[in-house]
Amino acid sequence: MTTRRVVAFGGGHGLSASLRALRHCAPELDLDITAVVTVGDDGGSSGRLRAERGGLPPGDLRQALVALAGDHPATRRSAGLFQHRFAVAQAVRVPRHAGTDAAPAARDAPGVGADPVAGKPTDAVPAAGDAARADGLAGHAVGNLVLSGLMELLGDPVAALEHAGAMLGAVGRVLPMSRQPVDIEAQVRGVYPDAPDEVRTVRGQHQVAVTTGRVESLRLTPAAPAACAEALAAIGAADWLIFGPGSWYTSVLPHLLVPQLADAIVSSSARRLVTLNLAAEKETLGLSVADHLAALHWYLPELKVDLVLADAKAVGDPEPVERAAESLGARLVLAPVAVTDGTPRHDPAALGAALVPVLGADR
Repeated sequence: MTTRRVVAFGGGHGLSASLRALRHCAPELDLDITAVVTVGDDGGSSGRLRAERGGLPPGDLRQALVALAGDHPATRRSAGLFQHRFAVAQAVRVPRHAGTDAAPAARDAPGVGADPVAGKPTDAVPAAGDAARADGLAGHAVGNLVLSGLMELLGDPVAALEHAGAMLGAVGRVLPMSRQPVDIEAQVRGVYPDAPDEVRTVRGQHQVAVTTGRVESLRLTPAAPAACAEALAAIGAADWLIFGPGSWYTSVLPHLLVPQLADAIVSSSARRLVTLNLAAEKETLGLSVADHLAALHWYLPELKVDLVLADAKAVGDPEPVERAAESLGARLVLAPVAVTDGTPRHDPAALGAALVPVLGADR
């Protein structure tokens, strides 16, 4: 059986779903899987570690590693440990309003207290602010702490990810899109209901992901981060490049904004597959399914795609999506890839079954 080298781009739950689906292809296809992960997360546990310790935010990297974890009971237990998130210890639970006017220390966390949108104040405070102040572990995923420790110990995020992958018996490789963290900024129209036509700068991956306005443009800071050399090598050797599913502006498109990655993607001889989301997220409200494909062309006009995979129920009328796919040089493939409970989540087994004939086809 011929080995097919697959590189999947993304971050968070979308990339995790894609990687789990690729795992389901294993019995029928000999896949060599590499995940290339965004490094812009600034929320939650990852944001806290990034602000306090520096280095890459570990959360999306952790989720990719867990998705690729081996099936041995010991590695499955280790994967569960990586996902375990510390709760607030009972001994340090305190009322949010205990007769004091002291502001929760957690308001100094990334994206809170400091204005994420230029020119407007914010009073957002994490739900467990007081308790988090008293319990530094609360809210952290164990795997985030392990990855942060490995990156400090080994001095290189790729070496840290290789070591963590060995701990989990990972059946693929996880790489950051860059060895340096990035910040995501967006120009957003209608952030505030009282100014629906006003365009504001929204800063930070988390704030862009939850914005209720319409994202009109996206950029990274720094604008041209150095791409991970190992990721560039994987793209150059790949048979397939897979984009999505996932948060379009904060997980999928950032890869196209790294100049070296964009050049490698365009010049690669690999075939390219785009897996579309099942529903719009906050950051993409107002975008049609076809608009998601148009955004790929907007940020990387040279990008050519071979296949677009989508769920028929999510697509609705396929004609505009077919036209958008054709504008990228692609053919639209419809398949039932959602879970059966009606929620907008990909079923890894169903998505894997849809990928088998696609990835297994000869040119």
